[in-house]
Amino acid sequence: MTITRADVDSAAARIAGRFRRTPLAVIEPGGLFGASWLKCEYMQHTGSFKARGALNRVLAAQQAGELDPAVGVVAASGGNAGLAVAYAARTCGVPATVFVPETAPAVKVAKLRHLGARVEQHGTEYAMAYEAAVKRAADTGAVYCHAYDQPEMVAGAGTIGLELLADLPDGFDTVLVAVGGGGLMAGVAAALAGRARVVGVEPVHAPTLHAALAAGRPVDVAVSGIAADSLGARRLGDIGYAVAVQTGVRSVLVTDDDIIAARRTLWAQRRIVLEHGAAAALAALTSGAYRPGDGERVVLVACGANTDLSDL
Repeated sequence: MTITRADVDSAAARIAGRFRRTPLAVIEPGGLFGASWLKCEYMQHTGSFKARGALNRVLAAQQAGELDPAVGVVAASGGNAGLAVAYAARTCGVPATVFVPETAPAVKVAKLRHLGARVEQHGTEYAMAYEAAVKRAADTGAVYCHAYDQPEMVAGAGTIGLELLADLPDGFDTVLVAVGGGGLMAGVAAALAGRARVVGVEPVHAPTLHAALAAGRPVDVAVSGIAADSLGARRLGDIGYAVAVQTGVRSVLVTDDDIIAARRTLWAQRRIVLEHGAAAALAALTSGAYRPGDGERVVLVACGANTDLSDL
């Protein structure tokens, strides 16, 4: 299973007017360790890029006549995808049930309920919440919204890439994105195929893309670490793997300490607060895990800001 630029274009048309076109911040020469621009996707509805894919998924199901308005949608999420599905469901006027691990941050659970979703806490990892959500969808006929491995979800995320192409007509070379299940990486890579390279950045304690590329297929990995609440998928999605191979996405790994330092650097230099998972992309630069070449034009995707300010 894979997606192409055509799928991303279709998603952009479907969700037009329902999401925020987030700003692209220019970074002064020498700032943020080699990045040239910061895509401020943390300013998206619900505080992360996930709203794009969720809107595309729910609207596509609605247009296809697959969505029973009395039953609604079901999702499993460490937080951000659930928030996005709850927002999309509310926007489309249907109910949402969201399964989250017991480890989901309280700030995200509270936001889910504020958006009107019914929240079910199940298990200690995303995979456990996923199994419970799939069963609920099968039992009730609800439309299942996968956090990262559905074509509509991935294509919606890819609209970020279309905005980069429009906002940077003179071109750019590399986009650094955080990877959990691979939906953001795959969407952006599909949108930019042949135009710019995409580098996936992963915590060493949740290396789904790294492990899949090494094994030649998605494989289960152990998940832990400071970014597990948002990058805690146990395995890379099939779409993520297919697009990564087709477009030549590479993986770099960063430690928890790298992520913490990068998050604090972004606050110190730009007064921007990101969640730990979103700070992984910057950590690739601040730690030296990714070193841009001379003159390389790098875009950092700052993909989420649902975090607890007390641990900054």
